[in-house]
Amino acid sequence: MFIFFEDRLPDSPLVERVWRCHSERTGTFLSVAANHFEMAVTRHRGKAFLTVRGPETRATSVDCPAEGEWLGIRFALGTFMPQLPPGTLIDGRDVTLGDATSRSFWLDGSAWDYPTYENADTFIARLIRKGIIVRDSTVDAAVRGEPSRLSARSTQRHFLRATGLTLSTVRQIERARRATNLLRDGVSILDTVHAAGYFDQAHLTRSLKYRIGQTPAEIARGHQQLSFLYKTAPRR
Repeated sequence: MFIFFEDRLPDSPLVERVWRCHSERTGTFLSVAANHFEMAVTRHRGKAFLTVRGPETRATSVDCPAEGEWLGIRFALGTFMPQLPPGTLIDGRDVTLGDATSRSFWLDGSAWDYPTYENADTFIARLIRKGIIVRDSTVDAAVRGEPSRLSARSTQRHFLRATGLTLSTVRQIERARRATNLLRDGVSILDTVHAAGYFDQAHLTRSLKYRIGQTPAEIARGHQQLSFLYKTAPRR
């Protein structure tokens, strides 16, 4: 491993995680499938920039420079920027915001200081107050399978606008990420099939190859650097 992560829970329910990492050498890592949109600040060789990233439906291989530092704000599912909907950012169609100064960037017509791991909650609160990020409660209800006053088609439309994904894809990605965590914790492949809700080992293998970029056995060995991955409770 050459990228080292740290993460914490945020103050706001509109955010899933605040994380940071640094790289000790150059290398290649697997950027695994993820449902959430996020803002990431890159600091490398005295320069900084902020990138708005969308969800990733499949694993990709990414080159990483040495001695880089990153801060990430991963927003909760259903939280999004109306100016940059997740569907326009999906699968690597990231948007890097323009620099205002060496310590700030342009957003919504104003210069914003780059957030840090320590003050990310203040930055998030300002985003919410300015209406730059919003939350669609329809998404939570759909994920939990709760009845909605909206028609099925309207619910699907809300879900797609707020996440950039279908509900089926969200569940597939969450299942693959959970299976990956189980395997990395030493759970056997057969037990992971059952615990993560796959039909059989072949189903697990196909899913992980596409979403994570590795077979179950490769994940269990843990030789390949993966992108930010954390444990969450399975959705009911």
